[in-house]
Amino acid sequence: MRVLEISKEYWKHYFDIEGIVREAEESLQSPMIQITDQIAPRSSGGIHDYYSNGDYWWPDPDTEDGLPYVRRDGESNPGNFGHHRSMLRLMRTHVAKLASAYRITKDERYAAKAVQLLKSFFLDEWTRMNPHLLYAQAVPGVCHGRGIGIIDTLHLIDITVALEALQGALCMEESTRFGLVEWFSSYLQWMSTHHQGIEERDETNNHGICWFVQAAAFAQMNGDQAMLAYCKEQFKTRLLPEQMDVNGSLPRELARTKPYAYAIFALDNLVTLCHILSTPDDNLWEYQLSDGRGVRKGIDFLLPYLERKSEWPYRQDVEHFAEWPVGMSFLLFTGLAYESDRLVNLWRMLDKNPANSEVRRNMAIRQPLLWL
Repeated sequence: MRVLEISKEYWKHYFDIEGIVREAEESLQSPMIQITDQIAPRSSGGIHDYYSNGDYWWPDPDTEDGLPYVRRDGESNPGNFGHHRSMLRLMRTHVAKLASAYRITKDERYAAKAVQLLKSFFLDEWTRMNPHLLYAQAVPGVCHGRGIGIIDTLHLIDITVALEALQGALCMEESTRFGLVEWFSSYLQWMSTHHQGIEERDETNNHGICWFVQAAAFAQMNGDQAMLAYCKEQFKTRLLPEQMDVNGSLPRELARTKPYAYAIFALDNLVTLCHILSTPDDNLWEYQLSDGRGVRKGIDFLLPYLERKSEWPYRQDVEHFAEWPVGMSFLLFTGLAYESDRLVNLWRMLDKNPANSEVRRNMAIRQPLLWL
């Protein structure tokens, strides 16, 4: 049972209901989307294996073939292979829009299209993505894949709540529902046991937070109570103590070359994790360490700089500083949790559909209606 919920009669106070349905109409025209349509030339895997390159890695200008790639922190290389990541996000976006529209209208057209997209991407034997990320964020000349590549599937958390919204649809056959749950269970098993997954879990910055967000969302989807309990215990004993300062800031993000964007991104995901794991009997919205560190303290630190970015006391991001902040779901979730008109109004005011692709890929949740 979620701590935060909004009754249907109040949806229009928080969401552009007509806009959601209008966008879902456009998603009805989407072709099927699958990673098998884009072959990754440098991948060590097959056509069903997801592949991407690390964002901040560039050809070495001092070698004839550009190998090995060298790192330029904060500077995304537009020449890297990102097709599978883009396709995964596009599929997620269409499915989330369609599931939201189905939840609003109960129009079976939206559900049928969403199910088609899900089956094509995850279940069809000719087009499905294998449930692992062995070759994610590979670095040419350095490695075939890295643990931190698991952050690439952060966007799939929207699929878990979309599937929940689609449960009652006529087109959602039991075999399809079971197949999707099995896919995410297999992926969770891989990211929980493979050394790359363990490396990501143990990262002490936003990557660690995002591992737990995914693990919690996938565990909630398949009813893995042991994993949910583990995520909650780690939220309390590791993520908050290791990553949050007593003033509510996240120092490891502030040390990056894009401190503003990373501070927002990390807090957004910490809030999402809090939302997933909170229950009436153990409400993490109100949880804090003995020195006051908790989600509320994190919001208290960052909120003034979201309202008045000109007062940001740290260095500006090396890229895309002007495009932030945007209307991310954590503002709505915390506004509801703490009954703060200030937070909800900021969420309403900010752009929730930014054009900048770099900003969009840092928005894990695109349809917060599905989460409430």
